[in-house]
Amino acid sequence: RLLSDAGLIVLTAFISPLRTDRQTVRQLLQDSNFFEIYVNCPLEECIRRDPKGLYQKAQAGEIPEFTGISSPYEPPQSPELVLDTSKQSLEECVAAVIALLRTHNIISCSNDFNH
Repeated sequence: RLLSDAGLIVLTAFISPLRTDRQTVRQLLQDSNFFEIYVNCPLEECIRRDPKGLYQKAQAGEIPEFTGISSPYEPPQSPELVLDTSKQSLEECVAAVIALLRTHNIISCSNDFNH
């Protein structure tokens, strides 16, 4: 909130499995522009991409309380943006975030993000 209050655009990435936790953050930042962006990726794809084998360890019971395996994940009910990284490229995801920021007049650059 401090950075947002200073006029900065702040992007953060969290594994935030519970809706109540995300709602708390939304309420804390109600005076700021807060956009929940749901980076959706099917569990099977997360497992396939996992370079450290953490999902495999969690499935074997070696890592307790692992989100999506032994601990619940509650998808957002109404995020401002959904990115499906199993279907969208990195460039498409970045363009969608920039479009969201433009739509809400957070940024007004007329060039695309490649320039």
